[in-house]
Amino acid sequence: MMKKLLILMMAIISAVAMLVAGCGGGEKKAETKVLRVGTEATFAPFEFQKEGSKTYDGFDMDLARAIGKQMGRKVEIVNMGFDALIPALNAGNIDLVAAGMSITDERKQAVSFSEPYYTSGLIVMVNKDNKEVKSIKDLEGKRIAVQIGTTGEKKARTVKDAKVTAFNTNTEAAMEMKNKGVDAIINDSPVVGYYLAQGGNATAMTVGEIMEAEQYGLAVKKGNDQLLADVNKAIAELKKSGEYDKIYKTWFGEVKK
Repeated sequence: MMKKLLILMMAIISAVAMLVAGCGGGEKKAETKVLRVGTEATFAPFEFQKEGSKTYDGFDMDLARAIGKQMGRKVEIVNMGFDALIPALNAGNIDLVAAGMSITDERKQAVSFSEPYYTSGLIVMVNKDNKEVKSIKDLEGKRIAVQIGTTGEKKARTVKDAKVTAFNTNTEAAMEMKNKGVDAIINDSPVVGYYLAQGGNATAMTVGEIMEAEQYGLAVKKGNDQLLADVNKAIAELKKSGEYDKIYKTWFGEVKK
């Protein structure tokens, strides 16, 4: 009799244990998977830290967070030297690179790139009341302001009969144009776009197409085809929904079609 009672008690305890375990498993929430995004946060307006801030700002950072949200993943930004990004990616220390990285044949040997998400290059900026200049072809014999040492300066000096004036900063060049000291500015598209987004679009605008274009892509480790497909899908969905354009306007002031 005692033996039967002992067996019965053990059966009851076992059933209760299984019930408790089952209840506990039902209450456990699945953890959100982290997307570790590597960047080099000294490249405004793509990635940078405002003075005194612990967060990372910029076009790439907003886009990476939007992609993570679209994928249902929490984004963790990892800041490091630009040269360390691809090694960190291939070592598995990060999942994705978002750092204004140009898509080149050499880099394609080491990583896989997403569809291009941004086209950089040179652009012409003029005052809004300038009706004569519609492209770089219209700058022959005109006055052009540039930022010293930039590819914009190099391009401007190829314009026939143009008078080129070099300034230390893009802001100084823009002020000279605003005061009608020059007819136009040639500079990097993202630099000009950031100037316009910060209020310059009240008096200035870009004209013509982006010149000597180079495309930026998000990088993933070679062989990580599923992540690459998920990132490309997220980018496409953000563009379709208008969220990409919203982020673009935040940092560059206008959307180039």
